Amino acid sequence: MTYQSQSVARLYFIGALGLFVGQILFGLVLGTQYVIGDFLFPEIPFNVARMVHSNLLIVWLLFGFMGASYYLVPEESETELWSPLLAKLLFWVFLVAGALTILGYLLVPYAKLAELTHNDLLPTMGREFLEQPTITKIGIVIVVLGFILNIGMTMLKGRKTSISIVLLTGLIGLAVMFLFSFYNPSNLVLDKFYWWWVVHLWVEGVWELILGAILAFVLIKVTGVDREVIEKWLYLIIAMTLITGILGTGHHYYWIGTQEYWQWVGSLFSALEPIPFFMMVLFAFNMINKRRRNHPNKAATLWAMGTAVMAFLGAGVWGFLHTLAPVNYLTHGTQITAAHGHMAFYGAYVMIVLTIISYAMPYLRGHGPTSGERAQIWEMWGFWLMTIAMVFITLFLTGAGILQTYMQRMGDDPGAFMDVQEKIAFFYWLRLAAGFVFMGGLVVYLMSFFKGKPGQTENA
Repeated sequence: MTYQSQSVARLYFIGALGLFVGQILFGLVLGTQYVIGDFLFPEIPFNVARMVHSNLLIVWLLFGFMGASYYLVPEESETELWSPLLAKLLFWVFLVAGALTILGYLLVPYAKLAELTHNDLLPTMGREFLEQPTITKIGIVIVVLGFILNIGMTMLKGRKTSISIVLLTGLIGLAVMFLFSFYNPSNLVLDKFYWWWVVHLWVEGVWELILGAILAFVLIKVTGVDREVIEKWLYLIIAMTLITGILGTGHHYYWIGTQEYWQWVGSLFSALEPIPFFMMVLFAFNMINKRRRNHPNKAATLWAMGTAVMAFLGAGVWGFLHTLAPVNYLTHGTQITAAHGHMAFYGAYVMIVLTIISYAMPYLRGHGPTSGERAQIWEMWGFWLMTIAMVFITLFLTGAGILQTYMQRMGDDPGAFMDVQEKIAFFYWLRLAAGFVFMGGLVVYLMSFFKGKPGQTENA
C-alpha cells in the first residue's frame, strides 16, 4: 500500500463481501421457492426475496466500486485521498441506510413501508430494481455526491491519468443516470422508457467504464506492460461501449409502446454490443502474454482474465442470443433473460470487484503482494467453484428458457404460464443444486482470507 489513506478501501471491501453473502443466501431462498412454492412463506414471500436478492446485488457492487476507487485513485493521482474521514463517514451512512431498507422490506408490508417513508410526497417506489423508499434514494444521492466530491478533489490535487478520468466519468454517469429513478410519470410507456435509462445505461453503459478502468489498473500492476499501451486499449473499449451501449437501449423498447423504428435501431446496435466485450478478452490476454513482470499474485491475474472471458460470454454472447427483435418477440421475459442476467452480472461486475479485492487486500492487510501460497490456492478454488457453478446456472436457465419459449409462446395451443413452469421444474432443481455449489465456492473464497500470512516479494 503506497498511501495511508488507501486503507479506507478495506472497510468498503469487507462491507461488500458481507452483503455478497446476503445476496447469495436470498438467491438460494428464491431458487428453493421455485421448486417448493411455500418455502419460508409467509415470513419471506417470493416477491420480497427477489427484491432483497436484486437490491443487495446492486448495493454490494456499489460498495465494491467505491472501495476500488478509494484504492486506485490515490495511486493513480500519486497523492493521499482528499478526505479519508468523509470516506469513512459515507461508508457507515450507506451501510446503515441499506440495512434499514432491507429490514424494511423483510419486516413491513411494502405498501406500509411506502406510507411510513412518505412516498406520497415524491412517489418513486414500486418499480422493479428501484423499489427503494424515496428517502433511501435521496440518501444514495447524498452518499454518491460526497463520494464523487472526494474522488474528484483527490484527482484535482494530483496526477491525472486516463484510468482515473475514465473511472470518474463512469462514476459521474452512474450518479446522473440514477436521478431518473426520481422521475415517475403516470404514462406507463414514458415510465418504462426512462426506467431503462437507470437500469440499462447503468449496466450496459457507465458501469462498463468503471469496469474498464479497474481492469486496466490491475493489468498495469500485474503485467508491467507500458501504461500507454493499456490506455490505448481502454480508449477503444470505452468508445465501442458507449457507441453500442447507448443506442443498444433500443432492445428494451421493442414492445413497450414506442415507435417501430426502435426495433431496427435496437437490433442493429445491440448486435454490436458483444464487440467491446470481445475486445476486452483480446486486451486482457494480450497484456498477460506481453507481461514484463512476474507478479506473485496469481489469483488476481486469474480473476482479471476470468472477468474478460465471463463478461464476453454473459453480456456479449448470451445477450446477443435474444437481442434481435424477431427473436426477442418470443423470448422476452423468459428464463433466457434470467440466464443472460446471471452470467452478465457475475462476469462483468462481480468478478471485476473480486479482481480488485484480490489484488488490493494483501496490501491493505500488510501482507505485501500476496497473502501467501496457501491463501491463493484457497482463493483460486473459490474462483473455479463459483465460476463453474455460474456456467451451469446459466446453462440450466437457458434450457428452461428454450422450453418455456416453445411451450408457452409457440405452436397452435401455447400452454399457460404456471402449467409450463411445472413442466420445466427439473431445470429449476438443477439450478438450485448449482446455486449451492456457488455458495460453497463463496465460502471457500472467504476462507482464503483466514489462510493468509505475509507473502512473497514482487519480482519486477
